[in-house]
This record gives sequence, C-alpha cells and structure tokens, in this order.
Amino acid sequence: MTHRPLSVLVRTGVAGAVAALVLAGPAVADPNNVNPIPGINGEPRGLPTLPGDTQAVFQVTGLDSPNRTQQVNVLGTDLGVMWDDGAGTMLTAFGDSAGLGVPNLLAGSVWAWTSNVLFYSHTKDPARGIVFDGAVPNPLPSPKIPGIEISLIPTAGIAVGGVQYMSMMSVKEWGDHGLWTTNFSTLAASGDGGRTWAQLPNTRRANVDGHERFQQNAFVEDDGFVYRYGTPAGRNHPGYVSRVREADIANLDAYEYWDGHGWKPNDAKASAPVVDGVAELSVQWNDHLRKFVMLTTDPFNSVVLRTADSPEGPWSTPRVLLEAAALPTSYAPMIFPYQTGSDLYFLLTVHRQYNVLLMRTPL
Repeated sequence: MTHRPLSVLVRTGVAGAVAALVLAGPAVADPNNVNPIPGINGEPRGLPTLPGDTQAVFQVTGLDSPNRTQQVNVLGTDLGVMWDDGAGTMLTAFGDSAGLGVPNLLAGSVWAWTSNVLFYSHTKDPARGIVFDGAVPNPLPSPKIPGIEISLIPTAGIAVGGVQYMSMMSVKEWGDHGLWTTNFSTLAASGDGGRTWAQLPNTRRANVDGHERFQQNAFVEDDGFVYRYGTPAGRNHPGYVSRVREADIANLDAYEYWDGHGWKPNDAKASAPVVDGVAELSVQWNDHLRKFVMLTTDPFNSVVLRTADSPEGPWSTPRVLLEAAALPTSYAPMIFPYQTGSDLYFLLTVHRQYNVLLMRTPL
C-alpha cells in the first residue's frame, strides 16, 4: 500500500478537528485527546535532537515512520510491549490506536479507535531501526464505552511453552493526567503465534484484595519462574513483584508474592513495594551489566533506569536517562527484548505526537 497523503485526511474533515485538539493540549490521561498528524500536531518533523547520551534513533509508528503503520490504519498509538515468541520472531503490542473511519463520538473523539494492535518483526539489531513485517489489527476488541470499558490495553507480553501471553488492563474510565480506573487486569493467550487471542477469565485480578497492586504489569523469566511486576492503575505508584512457575502462569492460586523478606504463597495483600514512584514498567536481564534492569518514568516524568542482582531486588537508586524537559509528554519506556551489548534500546511514546520512538542509551 502507498503512503496516505495528508490531503486525504483533510478531505475527511479530520484536520480541522485535530487542530483544535492541539490547542487544547493533553490535559487528561484520555488518549482520545491526541493529534497524531505530523505537521499540524505542534511537534517538529523528524527525530528530536536531545541533550545527553540518550538519543532517538528511529520513528517506529505513524505517518512519518518507515513502517507506514497507517497501512493498517494506525496513525497514532502508544506503548510498544516487545517480547520474543520463543521461535525468533519479535511481537510488539501497542495500546490505544487512532485511525480513520467511524469516529468514537461516545468517547468524544474524532478518531476511530482500537484498543490494541500487534506487529511482527525479525529485527535483532535495532541500530538502524525496527522493521515490521506483519500485523494483527485489534486482536482483542473492547466496547470502548466510558464507565463500562473504555479500553483493553496490553501492558506486558511473554512466551511460555509455545503459548503467547499478554497481560491486559481493562480501563473503566480515564481521569486526571496520569490517573485512570481499571475494572481488572487479565491474561490473554494465543496458541497460534499471536494471530488470534482469547482472554482467560480465570486470571482476572480485580481492584481488591491486593490485586489492585497488579493492574499494570511487566514480565521477566528467571530460573524456571515467571516474575510478574505490578503497579496500581496510573502513574507515580509503588511497584510490586510476584512469581509463578512457568507452567502455572495462568493459575492465580499458584503465585507467590514478595513481602520484603520472602515469598508468600497466594496472598497478594502480603506484597511489599520493591520500588516507589514508578509508572509503566519494563524489566529484563542484561548480559552486559550482569544484572536485571528496570525502566520506568519517575514522578517527574523523566525516564529512569534501576538495576538489581535478583528479580525481587533490592533495586538501585534510579539513574536518569532522559529528563522530562528534554522530551515533554514522553512515557512508557519498553525494553527491546534482545541483547544489544553496551547499548540499551527501548521504545518511548511521545503523547504530543501520539506515536512511538526507538531510543538508544549507553549502559
């Protein structure tokens, strides 16, 4: 398919509406309040020039991306949760995605919205970017009704025993900036490499009994366990960790929770914070450092890195990789799943353009 020209967007009547959204600015967490159209969204074209060692190296999504994600009607999106499928293919799940079509007027948006989209890639060296070679649009649809379920968003992904798992959060409603309310988090599974998905209702964690601490998640595997990190819905919260044997990933009763001293079986309320003041988490073992690394944003919305010798910590004090002022409205740093030597690559969303950049930082 060819690149959709801006004139087509103008003829749809979208351009004037999104220009109004630029003037309003992102006052709340609601992703409907976005403008992903380059040239009229208030953001300069091309990759940002940043101070310091952390740099943007590739535009991953949107109309300015070599991936031309508009071909599957993804003009704007966020997150970018990456994992290997166990057979050498990288899956990347993005969250709320803005496209053209019937606008979601119920949510006050000029865009046609899907709550998730999945891309395939065989990129192992991201130095020149991440190339997508396939997509699954809207694999887990949501009714997108405010007060019922406004979105169903992936926050983590992992392959276990040939099955793909995503941790999803069911968003009931958006609130003030950085705050939202969830109905539950849940696992969804795919047995065909991510082409079709189904929620696993028996894995739902409602906002009660300690499970409110695991509404947004990150996965890492170590020594036969899947470690599942969690935070409450929104940003600037404590982070917690649980673990489960790989074969029991879909058995909530089999999880153990770190209480600060040891692992407590099947008691989410016993979990103690392992980090504080964090948002969307991403965790990976790093061969270069010989440590686990954690990326998140801090209470000031700067991108920070922590390290630990074991999945439960103790985690180091945060090292700032990118000050918030250098790239305003950025969030959700997600680690590239393959080892890349002394450099760390990660995806980062910029809300003001509502698209995702590939970043590189030296370790």
